[in-house]
Amino acid sequence: MRDLKTIQSLKKGKNDMDKIIVKIEKSGNRYNAFDKDGNKFTSDITTGARKKAFMNGTALERRVNKSGRKYWWAVPMSEFESTSAPVIDVSSVDIPTDHAEVMNFIHGSYDLKPQGLVMKELKWKYLIRSAVRGKNILMTGPAGCGKTMAAKSLVNSLDRPDFYFNLGATQDPRATLIGNTHFDKKKGTYFSEALFVKAIQTPNAVILLDELSRAHPDAWNILMTVLDSGQRYLRLDEGEGQETINVAEGVTFVATANVGNEYTSTRVMDKALMDRFIIVEMDVLNDLEEFGLLTYLYPNVDPDILKNVSEIAHSTRVEASSEDGKFASGISTRTSVEMGGLLFDGFGLDEAAEVCVYPQFDSSGGADSERTFIKQLVQKYVSDGSDENLFNEEEINETEASVAS
Repeated sequence: MRDLKTIQSLKKGKNDMDKIIVKIEKSGNRYNAFDKDGNKFTSDITTGARKKAFMNGTALERRVNKSGRKYWWAVPMSEFESTSAPVIDVSSVDIPTDHAEVMNFIHGSYDLKPQGLVMKELKWKYLIRSAVRGKNILMTGPAGCGKTMAAKSLVNSLDRPDFYFNLGATQDPRATLIGNTHFDKKKGTYFSEALFVKAIQTPNAVILLDELSRAHPDAWNILMTVLDSGQRYLRLDEGEGQETINVAEGVTFVATANVGNEYTSTRVMDKALMDRFIIVEMDVLNDLEEFGLLTYLYPNVDPDILKNVSEIAHSTRVEASSEDGKFASGISTRTSVEMGGLLFDGFGLDEAAEVCVYPQFDSSGGADSERTFIKQLVQKYVSDGSDENLFNEEEINETEASVAS
């Protein structure tokens, strides 16, 4: 197994000036890049470039232009083969087995967390440990807090085959998780297995079950035996001659869920289903953490304006959590990031709020509506950047009077 220092040195681009030629191997729905020594360069190359090289049967060579910028260039596969590259078995993954090795990997893994993911060190290490130990992981938290991003970051850090299924968007759970019966004039009636069946048979795969709390109860019933550590099989009641499919060795399931009464499209998850997971709760970012994230993502945007964005979002969350708050729910980090993107593209703070914030707040109730209060809040930052007396009762009364007249 490559130790953590080796992985980190590869991520930092050590020995950048060496000539490197990689071959693309497909694993699940992921296109991985390996050099002649089996080192992985997947994260260094765009998904589109890797997929195109795989489809065209070419290798990729890392080159450096006159300005020192590195780029990848398609070359004949013969150039890779001439380096006597070893055969890469993508189904076998470097997973630590020795206890000391496991400890070193877990407690040194925080360096593998992407900077764009704001997550406390303890929870990241718990996430890594749970995956290495083969636990089913359920990531909970409010919408837009980074659950899916954390799950995908986990996949990239573990260097394992991965599969993604959005169960919240699935209308037919049986077709998604088991398969469908079809009819063809030449073949007659036949059964085609779903991608999920292939996924659970891929050793050491990480299977992401997104929006599990929005899934149809039929999907939960199908997953019960799959997720049960004492069973670990999928029943193919439509597959001729195949009653069950066993889950392969080392497969880890990572699910995401919005848990709370404010999510009206979600279902109350079955206790027996939740019992099959260890739960990692994502934290809602405070204003300083969110400001740090925004400045990292958009370094060319005026930091004072980004600070206003984070403070506006934080104020709505504080209001939403108070007993007599003005809002039912606050602005999510996802929305804050979208506002940052609009600012980066030349929109003003008031314009960004108008198109991506105001529509999220109820406009019924006139001067007492959520929409009125959020506009008042944003306007204070647009005018002077101050949050002083955000919900000034005198101003509210004046607004009500003007609306009434």
